[in-house]
Order: sequence, then C-alpha cells, then structure tokens
Amino acid sequence: MQKNITLKLLPGEAANEATVRKYIARAESVRPADITGYNIQKRSIDARGRQAWINLTVQAFINEPFHNREIMQFDFLDVSHAANSALIIGAGPAGLFAALEMILRGVKPILLERGKDVRARRRDLAALNKEGEVNPESNYCFGEGGAGTYSDGKLYTRSSKRGDIARILNLFVHFGAEEKILYEAHPHIGTNKLPQIITAMRETIRGCGGQFLFEKKVTDLIIENNEAKGVQTSDGDIFKAQAVILATGHSARDIFELLHRRQILIEAKPFALGVRVEHPQSLIDQVQYHTTQKDELLPPASYSLVQQVEGQGVFSFCMCPGGIIAPAATSPGELVVNGWSPSKRNNPFANSGIVVTVSPQDAMQFLKKEKIAAIENDPLLLMKFQQRVEQKAFLAGGGKFVAPAQRMADFSDKKVSSSLPECSYLPGLHSSPLQQVLPSFVHSSLQQAFREFGKKMRGYFTNDAVVVATESRTSSPVRIPRNADTLEHPQIKRLFPCAEGAGYAGGIVSAAMDGERVAKLICELLK
Repeated sequence: MQKNITLKLLPGEAANEATVRKYIARAESVRPADITGYNIQKRSIDARGRQAWINLTVQAFINEPFHNREIMQFDFLDVSHAANSALIIGAGPAGLFAALEMILRGVKPILLERGKDVRARRRDLAALNKEGEVNPESNYCFGEGGAGTYSDGKLYTRSSKRGDIARILNLFVHFGAEEKILYEAHPHIGTNKLPQIITAMRETIRGCGGQFLFEKKVTDLIIENNEAKGVQTSDGDIFKAQAVILATGHSARDIFELLHRRQILIEAKPFALGVRVEHPQSLIDQVQYHTTQKDELLPPASYSLVQQVEGQGVFSFCMCPGGIIAPAATSPGELVVNGWSPSKRNNPFANSGIVVTVSPQDAMQFLKKEKIAAIENDPLLLMKFQQRVEQKAFLAGGGKFVAPAQRMADFSDKKVSSSLPECSYLPGLHSSPLQQVLPSFVHSSLQQAFREFGKKMRGYFTNDAVVVATESRTSSPVRIPRNADTLEHPQIKRLFPCAEGAGYAGGIVSAAMDGERVAKLICELLK
C-alpha cells in the first residue's frame, strides 16, 4: 500500500529517517518494520509559535517494495537539420527554457546572448566588486543565465497558472540541481551551484544542434511588411529565422530604446524601487525562531514583509538569508544593489530589498523636481526615473560603486550615521543622508514602514541594520505588449516579447515558464 501522510515533527525528528518511519507507522497503526520506505512530497517550516516545527508530507510505502521518486525524463531531439528555426535574444531563464522546449519539439533555436559565458562572466564581476569597473555587456544582469545566475537562484513562485512549475523544477534536477528542490516549500539552488547547471543546459542545446552564441548584442530588428525576419548585432552580423523571441531581461534599456525609436509599441509599467537592508543573520534567526540559540538543523531564517503607507505599497523583495549584497549596475555612473546567497546560505548577514511601488505620476513629479524633461505618455518615463535615482546613488557614494548607506534607525530619523556596521557589500559603504538620494515619497514611505516592520518583527527596527541605496531593478519599468492568445507583438508578427524584460514574469521560474509557453506557441505556428 502507498499512502500520503502529513507529519508535524521537531527538526531533529524530521532529520532522522528511523524516527520519521516510526511516526509514519504510528499514524497508520502499523509496525515500523512494515514501512519499507518513503519519499518526501513537501517540506516546510512552521515557526509561528515558540517552537519551530517541520511539516512533512510523505509518500509512504507500507508492506510493499519501495520505489524512489520518479524524476521526469526529457527526450531532446537532434535539430541540426530541422526545417524550422527561431531566434532567441537573451540567455536568461526565459531564453534557455524556450530553447530547450524548441529542441524537445524539433525546432532549432538560435540563441544570441550579449554577454559572456558563466566562467568568463566571473572575471567581470570580480572587476566590478574589487576595482569598481563595470562591463556594460557582462555584469550581474547580462551574461549567460541572466540576472538569476548570480542572484541566489530562488525557485519559489506564485505563478502556478502560467505553466507547469513541477516541469521546470524537474528540468533543473535533470541538469544537476539537488532533488530537494522538488519538495522544499521555498526551493533555491544557490549562486555557487547555478553556473554548472546553466553550463549543462548550454551543452545540451549545442549538442542537439542548436546555436548558442555569446557577445552578440542585438542592435536592430529586421522587419519586412510588419513581420519580424531577424536581427542585426553590434558586430554587423545578421541572423534570420521564422520567429524572434525577445527575452532580454528587465535591464536591457537599449532594447526598449530601439523599439521606441523604431516606433514599435511599448508602454510605461509601474515597478518598485527602494533600498537593500542588511541585518546580522543571527538577529533574524532570533526574531523568527523565538530563541537566542538556533537549532543547527534549521536553515537560516528569512522573512516576508508588506505594509501600506499612505496609499503607497512597501514590501520586501528577494530576501537572501545568509547572503551578500552585490553591485548590480549595468552602466558606469549608476549604482544598483541586489542580493544573492550560496546554496548553504552560510554567510553571517541577511539582506533583503525593501521597495516602494512607483506609478507614472510619481515618476513625473520626481523628474520635474530634478529638472529633467518628462512627457506624461512617454513609455520610457519610469525607465528614466529609475536611471536618475541610480545616478544620484552613484554620486552620493563617491564613485567606484561605493554605496551610500545609513543605519536603519538613523535613516528613519534623518540622521547621518557617524559610523556604519560591518556589511557584506564588497565595494564598500559611505555614510550619506539617503533622503538626498531617494525620491521623497520613497524615503518617507520607507521611514514609516521600517517602524511598522519593527512592530511585526520585534528586533527588526534597529541601528544594527544598515540601509543601502539603491534597489531599483525589481522588475521592468517598461512593458512590451503582446496578443493574449498568440503572444505576438500586436504590431509586428512573429515578434514574441517574453518574460521579465517584456513585463510578463518576475523571477527564475515564472520567466522559465513564460519562455516555455512562448516556445510552444512558436512550434505550433511553425508546424
């Protein structure tokens, strides 16, 4: 007999296979010897009370042979001589999963990435962190694997209606991720492990006959009779195919400018902007687990916070337990911070974006104060807002991607911090009044929200936490519209805006699902 059973166990109990078998047997009124094995179906932590518990849902085998969990198998085809092909612009999650889906369906992908492969990309990240030099084509946002490769590798999403989450997770396991991502409530891979997985995907795409080319920055679209025929790259090369997927990510401003210049419809899209906050991980553990001594079997604690402040939404974003704050700028003279964690999440700090929703009206008022020309219906309005805040942050830090920062209580009191706590941000911090960097509505919303968060999480509001500006690449400030049924651009046939850069995803899994979805429709179209 096989049966799904849910158990509530202490961390030590959940980590001991013999103890889990004992509790399964007790739940089913059988002997422990009758339990031939079990597979974990779901694992989550409940830390709402004074004691943290592990909730386990298991598939138990009772008096019958045990079988390991079934992992999905994928039959990748040889598309070397496929009759049909499609161009994919961008090798982030959307582009990679679109390419894999095409290979599964017999269509040849031609994947063009403006940046470098994951190994070469590391050298550019080192130069950014240690020397304050940014490569506009190879950084935390651009390069093989996209922004997600060096941003923790969170695989949790609420976008279950957009595609098959289990399929995406099984593909990650197929390419080398640990099996536990299939059952953890908040799965993540870790920045240290994602590069090998991305490399395995690339080798499969090439091994099956797909093209995968680096340092191919798209500078123009080839359009004939309102139909996308191909692209031109910065080195003068021309690539043609029967469809073009734009999977360029939320930071490809040059693509938005290209579309606008070519009078191809794009729209301003509200997004969120704020700061990255870092606490000692031990403090977050104490607050969340209600103890001064965390159980070693529990993972570093995380949090999720949201607050309405005078009609403005303030929320945590991309929380990284045991993580590191990283410089995520894509251009000189602009400062952006993001966060990432290794697979073990074993660094001494916890960081999270705390951001405020931004509307076109907010952007207009800010740009006018900055004496920057702004047109109400400009589709690049919010992008210009984003860019200006990043420029102000860079200047406030003093250059070399040193970031302006304040202690949290000082920030809320508009007090310049006389000193700053130790921080994971490698380029360094400079004490600076962030009300001179952030738009006034962002700053005032954060001031109040931090105090409210301190009421929800006792100990969160503290001068032991540092506030670092600016977290501004939460999502795309531009939407590239598409037909709800065909997913094509409404003006340009066979041009398929996709995932985060087009405004239709937010994170690795949702971007991967959107890439698959677009690829499926293209394959159906090309039959």
